[in-house]
Amino acid sequence: MRRIIITVDGHSSTGKSTVAKQMAAELGYIYIDSGAMYRSVTLYAIEHGLISQNALDKSALLEALPEIKINFSWDNGVNKTLLNGRDVSELIRSMEISEMVSRIAALPEVRAKMVEIQRSFGVSGGVVMDGRDIGSVVFPEAELKIFMTASAQVRAQRRHAELLASGQEVTYEAVLENLQSRDTMDSERAVSPLIVPEGAIVIDNSEMNQHDQFNMILQLAQDRIFGRV
Repeated sequence: MRRIIITVDGHSSTGKSTVAKQMAAELGYIYIDSGAMYRSVTLYAIEHGLISQNALDKSALLEALPEIKINFSWDNGVNKTLLNGRDVSELIRSMEISEMVSRIAALPEVRAKMVEIQRSFGVSGGVVMDGRDIGSVVFPEAELKIFMTASAQVRAQRRHAELLASGQEVTYEAVLENLQSRDTMDSERAVSPLIVPEGAIVIDNSEMNQHDQFNMILQLAQDRIFGRV
């Protein structure tokens, strides 16, 4: 049985990470959350005073890049993101990070480093990775490429519910504005913009439940694993 590479790209709050984790668990693959990597760099920049709502010290951040180490670990079935050995899984999901991450992700030098790390994870196959440019830039040769989307309103509702459940007080309107702003920045950035990768299967899950979506993608993966396509 061959071990393939599965990429899951798409807009913010479409459930990319959820389905990618499910797929990795079902197939016994490694799961890599590329978005968590950019969020971790953003957290580092905030904690070291390199970025704020109004300014970004690009030269200082690029100088610090070699010091930023990002890894992933599994603890009782939970995927954790480690920034220089510290578990930052919860910290990187705040609205503050969400409001700044696109600015960090747009830097060519940051993307180059993240892509290098991401590619190292997929050397032997057996990887599910989600993000914005995984199927278009990181693994354009992937056997299965998925692109997930949904209406901005549906995505904002989902994200708003997640933030409230985690104890963060934020309005639906603020979440919607943030998502629409990130969509624009991700799609229009000069380096590795958010696009539908060549050969990707587009899934609009605005009105699709997680169970049906998972089964659809699992079938697509199994067809490729067993050479049925």
